[in-house]
Amino acid sequence: MTALFEAEQVIFDIARKLPSGASREAYLSQACGDNAALQRRVQELLGAFDESGTFLQAPPPGLGMHQATNYSVAERAGTEIGPYKLVEEIGVGGMGVVFRAEQSHPVERQVALKIIKPGMDTQQVLARFEAERQQQPPRHRRPAQCRSLRP
Repeated sequence: MTALFEAEQVIFDIARKLPSGASREAYLSQACGDNAALQRRVQELLGAFDESGTFLQAPPPGLGMHQATNYSVAERAGTEIGPYKLVEEIGVGGMGVVFRAEQSHPVERQVALKIIKPGMDTQQVLARFEAERQQQPPRHRRPAQCRSLRP
């Protein structure tokens, strides 16, 4: 991670917790100093953050948390999905279950594979999944690890 990216991330993390307006602008001016490009980039990130609201903090409208967690995924350790064999469950959340998996081709390697829960494959949830995939650091953004496997 570059020093500029780290500074951008730290400034953004602090600024997003401040109310938008004069106090946020004053903080950005102080934190970014003479670096107008850095300040512009952080302001763009803050604008996107402010517009997103609670986008990834709750299940889709009409699907309460108690409903989302009642869905189960049929896949278990040993299940094969395309070139992937599920090895073990490593996490579960409102959208699905994450498994450690072994990829057999085109290369052999271990990957994390997220299985979307049944009933959670609405356009809105798939858009959230895509947004999550896009937020992966570039070193994790490999086609075999972060993509939607739809029949």
